[in-house]
Amino acid sequence: MRLLLAVLMMVVLAPVASAAPATPTVRCEFTPTPENPAARPVQPPNAVVPARGTVKVTIVTNYGVVIANLDRANAPCGVENFAHLARSWFYTMSQCWRLTDTARLGVLQCGDIYRAEEGGPGYKFADEVTGKETYPRGTIAYGNQGPGTNGSEFFIVHSFANIQPLYTVMGHVTYGMDTLDRIVQAGIVPQPDGLLDGAPKKPVRILHVLAH
Repeated sequence: MRLLLAVLMMVVLAPVASAAPATPTVRCEFTPTPENPAARPVQPPNAVVPARGTVKVTIVTNYGVVIANLDRANAPCGVENFAHLARSWFYTMSQCWRLTDTARLGVLQCGDIYRAEEGGPGYKFADEVTGKETYPRGTIAYGNQGPGTNGSEFFIVHSFANIQPLYTVMGHVTYGMDTLDRIVQAGIVPQPDGLLDGAPKKPVRILHVLAH
């Protein structure tokens, strides 16, 4: 009897394990763009996405590897979209059509399938900006053609970008900036106005993107 009572007391007094806090989520709106259908077969991501944590992406190019950490807390819809497109092989065997190296802007622009600013996923989503964004070397962010037109296009800052805070920042490169340096060193196709803003002299190809 005493043993039974002791066991019962242990059960009653045992600390109750608290449940792990649920990961916060946000709802995203991925709006179809029938005027700009998907350049490759892909469905929009799920509407409800995590708003905490990071996604590590590995961008394998013909110049080398670039690895970045993407911050869900800063851009939950944008990070989920990028990871979704990577896992859907949307970026596999695509090309980076634009390279700039001017006093104002130094970026490599990728993510379009057909040509610069043409060939997206067939949907768009809103900007995730606060108005305080900056774009130092190593920043990876979404390109757009106006407010709320994010899709698959993104850019990586290889030097600096003195631009207005209108572009959703996904994260930052943690390894492989030397890959970007090699791309810049290879040069840009000469433009009639002499501006260093155009196609890379040696094509930059994304062989595959891993999101994990």
